[in-house]
Amino acid sequence: MHKLLTDGHGRKASYMRVSVTDRCNLRCTYCAGEGREFIPHPDILRYEEILDLMDMATRLGVIKFRFTGGEPFVRKDFAEFMIAAAHRFPGVDMCVTSNATLIGDHVARLAGAGIRRINISLDTLDPAKFLRITGHDLYHTVRDNIDRCLDAGMDVKVNAVAMKGFNDDELSAFVDFARNHPLDMRFIEFMPVGLETGWNDQTVWKAEDILAQAQALAKLTPSPDAGGVIGGPARMYDIDGGKGRIGLISPYTNHFCDTCNRLRLTSDGNLRTCLFSDKVYRLRPVLRHPRLGIPAVERIITRASRHKPMGYKLLERMAGQGVCKTRMASIGG
Repeated sequence: MHKLLTDGHGRKASYMRVSVTDRCNLRCTYCAGEGREFIPHPDILRYEEILDLMDMATRLGVIKFRFTGGEPFVRKDFAEFMIAAAHRFPGVDMCVTSNATLIGDHVARLAGAGIRRINISLDTLDPAKFLRITGHDLYHTVRDNIDRCLDAGMDVKVNAVAMKGFNDDELSAFVDFARNHPLDMRFIEFMPVGLETGWNDQTVWKAEDILAQAQALAKLTPSPDAGGVIGGPARMYDIDGGKGRIGLISPYTNHFCDTCNRLRLTSDGNLRTCLFSDKVYRLRPVLRHPRLGIPAVERIITRASRHKPMGYKLLERMAGQGVCKTRMASIGG
């Protein structure tokens, strides 16, 4: 049935990012902006509803779920939900994206349940800068929890949004961080997504510039196992003599739309087929309708997948201006 999630460009959706909340305990301006209005609690999908949607998605060929937020661990019982999902869908790839401020007490149980892949958002290795951008003095908590995840045998990817004038002076520290720890240090180009993020073309620290500068700091060799359906769009590089790797994700300067296999489910039950588009398909009212439910939701998702756009074409039409107006924290990344 996987052909039902094949779009007009021949791409198959096999990966779903599931946001469980739009709330976060940090205040990173490039993500949330100012004057946030949160989704009312009754409009947030219940865990039972998310599990039902996951069951439907796996029947349609989805083989990977990533749970996101906001910050997913601010939602009550999120760790228990992840463990329940891992037990309900054995063999399905389960992972989570987190700022790692709240995960510490849950690492051992998550790893024990088979959840061994985590992406951690960390845009700076400078504690003072971390405080300035997030509004909280939690840098050392994040670092300690990264170590906990590594000690538990988790596959850790650290993601930094690459921004000129903010963290482009820390490349040497980032390279050393990857050299000294068995993790992937990945740089994601700052994207024109969301309101009031301060994005403009001059703030984008481009992936090719990062690579050229990193090659002056270490001998880098392309990793043979980078990319693929599960591996994702990152170009990965081994560090000669190092424990970890450097990665580059370039959605702005070198799109990967041709191989995009993602769908996004927002915490209030909207389906998004492209990060650069504000078009949504409202699943929650249909899911909760007494005479519609999952069969009708399945029809909506299969139809929506057929019309999944090429995101780079949306960027071209906007000529470098913001594309999606919805805040990143509400989308789930």
